[in-house]
Amino acid sequence: MRILRKYTNRRLYDTSRSCYVTLEDVKQLVLNGENFQVQDSKTGNDLTRNILLQIISEQEAEGHGTLLTNQVLQQLIRFYGDSMQGMMSQYLEQSIAAFLEHQDRIREQMQTMMGAANPLTMMGRFADQNMAVWNMFAPKPGESAPEAEEKASEEAKDTPADDAAKDDKPKS
Repeated sequence: MRILRKYTNRRLYDTSRSCYVTLEDVKQLVLNGENFQVQDSKTGNDLTRNILLQIISEQEAEGHGTLLTNQVLQQLIRFYGDSMQGMMSQYLEQSIAAFLEHQDRIREQMQTMMGAANPLTMMGRFADQNMAVWNMFAPKPGESAPEAEEKASEEAKDTPADDAAKDDKPKS
Protein backbone atom coordinates (compact mmCIF):
# COMPACT_ATOMS: atom_id res chain seq x y z
CA MET A 1 0.00 0.00 0.00
CA ARG A 2 1.26 3.42 -0.93
CA ILE A 3 1.76 5.81 2.00
CA LEU A 4 1.29 9.56 1.71
CA ARG A 5 2.24 11.77 4.64
CA LYS A 6 0.49 15.03 5.38
CA TYR A 7 2.67 17.67 6.99
CA THR A 8 1.64 20.65 9.11
CA ASN A 9 2.18 22.94 6.10
CA ARG A 10 -0.69 20.93 4.47
CA ARG A 11 1.63 19.42 1.87
CA LEU A 12 1.36 15.76 0.95
CA TYR A 13 4.50 13.66 0.57
CA ASP A 14 4.51 10.39 -1.39
CA THR A 15 6.92 8.09 0.45
CA SER A 16 7.20 5.62 -2.45
CA ARG A 17 8.21 8.28 -4.99
CA SER A 18 10.01 10.54 -2.51
CA CYS A 19 8.28 13.69 -3.69
CA TYR A 20 5.47 16.05 -2.79
CA VAL A 21 2.12 15.47 -4.48
CA THR A 22 -0.98 17.55 -5.04
CA LEU A 23 -4.63 16.69 -4.52
CA GLU A 24 -4.81 16.24 -8.29
CA ASP A 25 -2.11 13.56 -8.00
CA VAL A 26 -4.08 11.85 -5.22
CA LYS A 27 -7.20 12.00 -7.41
CA GLN A 28 -5.21 10.28 -10.16
CA LEU A 29 -4.24 7.52 -7.70
CA VAL A 30 -7.94 6.97 -7.04
CA LEU A 31 -8.77 6.93 -10.76
CA ASN A 32 -5.95 4.42 -11.35
CA GLY A 33 -7.32 2.15 -8.61
CA GLU A 34 -4.17 2.33 -6.48
CA ASN A 35 -4.38 1.54 -2.77
CA PHE A 36 -3.00 4.30 -0.59
CA GLN A 37 -3.29 5.77 2.86
CA VAL A 38 -2.74 9.34 3.96
CA GLN A 39 -1.14 9.60 7.40
CA ASP A 40 -0.51 12.57 9.63
CA SER A 41 3.27 13.04 9.67
CA LYS A 42 3.43 13.58 13.46
CA THR A 43 0.76 11.27 14.88
CA GLY A 44 0.45 8.66 12.14
CA ASN A 45 -3.36 9.04 12.26
CA ASP A 46 -5.22 7.99 9.12
CA LEU A 47 -6.33 11.11 7.22
CA THR A 48 -7.37 9.34 4.02
CA ARG A 49 -11.09 10.08 4.39
CA ASN A 50 -10.40 13.78 5.01
CA ILE A 51 -8.31 14.02 1.85
CA LEU A 52 -10.89 12.13 -0.22
CA LEU A 53 -13.65 14.42 1.06
CA GLN A 54 -11.49 17.42 0.17
CA ILE A 55 -11.08 16.09 -3.39
CA ILE A 56 -14.85 15.57 -3.69
CA SER A 57 -15.48 19.07 -2.33
CA GLU A 58 -13.12 20.58 -4.91
CA GLN A 59 -14.70 18.57 -7.74
CA GLU A 60 -18.15 19.81 -6.73
CA ALA A 61 -16.92 23.43 -6.43
CA GLU A 62 -15.10 23.41 -9.79
CA GLY A 63 -18.32 22.76 -11.67
CA HIS A 64 -17.58 19.19 -12.79
CA GLY A 65 -21.26 18.43 -12.43
CA THR A 66 -22.99 17.91 -9.14
CA LEU A 67 -22.88 14.36 -7.92
CA LEU A 68 -23.92 15.15 -4.37
CA THR A 69 -26.90 17.50 -4.47
CA ASN A 70 -27.90 19.54 -1.42
CA GLN A 71 -30.76 17.12 -0.81
CA VAL A 72 -28.44 14.08 -0.88
CA LEU A 73 -25.99 15.77 1.48
CA GLN A 74 -28.79 16.72 3.89
CA GLN A 75 -30.10 13.17 3.87
CA LEU A 76 -26.63 11.80 4.54
CA ILE A 77 -26.17 14.19 7.46
CA ARG A 78 -29.46 12.95 8.95
CA PHE A 79 -28.02 9.43 9.13
CA TYR A 80 -25.14 10.47 11.39
CA GLY A 81 -25.88 9.31 14.92
CA ASP A 82 -28.87 7.27 13.74
CA SER A 83 -29.03 3.58 14.55
CA MET A 84 -29.15 2.91 10.79
CA GLN A 85 -25.86 4.72 10.09
CA GLY A 86 -23.83 1.52 9.78
CA MET A 87 -26.39 -0.08 7.48
CA MET A 88 -26.55 3.04 5.31
CA SER A 89 -22.78 3.06 4.92
CA GLN A 90 -22.79 -0.57 3.78
CA TYR A 91 -25.76 0.04 1.50
CA LEU A 92 -24.07 3.00 -0.23
CA GLU A 93 -20.81 1.10 -0.62
CA GLN A 94 -22.52 -1.97 -2.12
CA SER A 95 -24.79 0.11 -4.36
CA ILE A 96 -21.89 2.06 -5.82
CA ALA A 97 -19.88 -1.14 -6.30
CA ALA A 98 -22.82 -2.74 -8.16
CA PHE A 99 -23.28 0.37 -10.29
CA LEU A 100 -19.59 0.41 -11.21
CA GLU A 101 -19.73 -3.27 -12.18
CA HIS A 102 -22.55 -2.55 -14.62
CA GLN A 103 -21.39 0.93 -15.66
CA ASP A 104 -20.21 -0.03 -19.15
CA ARG A 105 -23.44 -1.85 -19.97
CA ILE A 106 -25.51 1.05 -18.62
CA ARG A 107 -23.44 3.52 -20.66
CA GLU A 108 -23.97 1.46 -23.85
CA GLN A 109 -27.72 1.28 -23.25
CA MET A 110 -27.91 5.03 -22.64
CA GLN A 111 -25.94 5.75 -25.82
CA THR A 112 -28.23 3.43 -27.78
CA MET A 113 -31.30 5.18 -26.39
CA MET A 114 -29.87 8.64 -26.99
CA GLY A 115 -28.66 7.70 -30.46
CA ALA A 116 -32.08 6.49 -31.50
CA ALA A 117 -33.83 9.49 -29.98
CA ASN A 118 -31.42 12.03 -31.46
CA PRO A 119 -33.30 13.84 -34.25
CA LEU A 120 -30.10 14.54 -36.19
CA THR A 121 -29.17 10.86 -36.18
CA MET A 122 -32.63 9.90 -37.35
CA MET A 123 -32.57 12.57 -40.08
CA GLY A 124 -29.13 11.36 -41.18
CA ARG A 125 -30.39 7.80 -41.52
CA PHE A 126 -33.42 9.03 -43.45
CA ALA A 127 -31.17 11.07 -45.77
CA ASP A 128 -28.94 8.03 -46.37
CA GLN A 129 -31.97 5.93 -47.31
CA ASN A 130 -33.22 8.65 -49.65
CA MET A 131 -29.80 8.90 -51.31
CA ALA A 132 -29.75 5.15 -51.86
CA VAL A 133 -33.13 5.32 -53.61
CA TRP A 134 -32.04 8.40 -55.58
CA ASN A 135 -28.84 6.68 -56.70
CA MET A 136 -30.85 3.72 -57.97
CA PHE A 137 -32.66 5.99 -60.43
CA ALA A 138 -29.88 8.46 -61.24
CA PRO A 139 -28.08 7.88 -64.55
CA LYS A 140 -24.50 6.69 -64.30
CA PRO A 141 -21.83 8.61 -66.25
CA GLY A 142 -22.19 7.77 -69.94
CA GLU A 143 -25.70 6.35 -69.46
CA SER A 144 -28.85 8.02 -70.78
CA ALA A 145 -31.82 8.69 -68.50
CA PRO A 146 -34.06 6.04 -70.15
CA GLU A 147 -31.31 3.40 -69.73
CA ALA A 148 -30.97 4.33 -66.04
CA GLU A 149 -34.73 4.06 -65.47
CA GLU A 150 -34.82 0.66 -67.14
CA LYS A 151 -31.86 -0.57 -65.07
CA ALA A 152 -33.40 0.79 -61.83
CA SER A 153 -36.71 -0.92 -62.47
CA GLU A 154 -34.86 -4.20 -63.07
CA GLU A 155 -32.90 -3.73 -59.81
CA ALA A 156 -36.11 -2.95 -57.95
CA LYS A 157 -37.60 -6.23 -59.16
CA ASP A 158 -34.62 -8.14 -57.77
CA THR A 159 -34.74 -6.65 -54.24
CA PRO A 160 -34.81 -9.00 -51.25
CA ALA A 161 -38.20 -7.56 -50.24
CA ASP A 162 -39.70 -8.86 -53.49
CA ASP A 163 -38.07 -12.25 -52.96
CA ALA A 164 -39.48 -12.40 -49.43
CA ALA A 165 -42.93 -11.47 -50.72
CA LYS A 166 -42.68 -14.26 -53.32
CA ASP A 167 -41.77 -16.74 -50.56
CA ASP A 168 -44.82 -15.71 -48.52
CA LYS A 169 -47.28 -16.48 -51.32
CA PRO A 170 -49.03 -19.83 -50.96
CA LYS A 171 -47.76 -22.40 -53.42
CA SER A 172 -50.35 -24.06 -55.63
